[in-house]
Amino acid sequence: MVRVIIFLAMLFTFGIFSLGGYMYLEFNRPVELQSDRVIIIPKGSGLNEIASLLSDNGVIKSKYPFILGAKIFGLSGRLKAGEYEFSKIVKPAAVLKTLIAGRTLVRHITIPEGLTSKEIIKLLKEETGLLGTINSTPPEGSLLPETYYYSFGDSRLEMVNRMKRQLSLKLRELWDKRNPNIPIKTSYEAVILASIIEKETAIREERFLIASVFTNRLYHKMRLQSDPTVIYGVRGKEADERITQTDLRRKTAHNTYIIKGLPKTPICNPGVASIEAALHPATTDYFYFVAKGGGRHSFSKSLKEHNINVKKWRKAQEKISK
Repeated sequence: MVRVIIFLAMLFTFGIFSLGGYMYLEFNRPVELQSDRVIIIPKGSGLNEIASLLSDNGVIKSKYPFILGAKIFGLSGRLKAGEYEFSKIVKPAAVLKTLIAGRTLVRHITIPEGLTSKEIIKLLKEETGLLGTINSTPPEGSLLPETYYYSFGDSRLEMVNRMKRQLSLKLRELWDKRNPNIPIKTSYEAVILASIIEKETAIREERFLIASVFTNRLYHKMRLQSDPTVIYGVRGKEADERITQTDLRRKTAHNTYIIKGLPKTPICNPGVASIEAALHPATTDYFYFVAKGGGRHSFSKSLKEHNINVKKWRKAQEKISK
């Protein structure tokens, strides 16, 4: 009987060591995938659920060595949810370290300069990696267009708040360095002017020239007469639609052919370059500008010179249409 007990004990010990050795090898044996694999681990997932998800997607061969390893090291409750990317060759031990560290896949969304707040919210709603709802449209000119990085499952509303904070920080920095002689009284007025500049041109060096035109007009109490402000004030009017005489005469809070000075609000969300142009306009004697093709403009000091440039532009358009 004693010999039987000893034999069984030895057999049990051998089995335990064999199983432990197998588990250890499996825990540290690389798994080769056909390609990089992206896995989303939902919030609230337990160790068994996570191990099953990894196993089902081929990231680990068997879930049991993974579960045992997590429990032995006391890490079963420290695995973080999120979106993870695993390379073609990966060890279960490395997978566990990745989940504990929360090294989630970093996504990004680029907000183009010059979009309205409504257009930006539409982009955020279409971004599949973001969650949650946005119940109201932020004020025009309150969001900073740039590239934002985020992880799967981040809040859409928090992304909006990040854009607001970024604008607030950047605007404070730029406002403190402004040209003190510009006819702009507040940083909010700077955003309004920048939004008009943004809609007038996408060429960086021209922004400062256009800013000089508007600055000179403000100094001389002239109406800004900016076409984008007219378009913004007409509901349903697209930026590339032709402006009619009726549009120019339409009384809105943004039509700078009618109102004096700046509109009451921005007409889009301008980028940093346009804000810088509004705060540091070029020093010129220009009071007019008109398109000349290729996204560029002809600038002039007098109405007579401006009318000549307008005729040149119209002739060029007629040739194109023919």
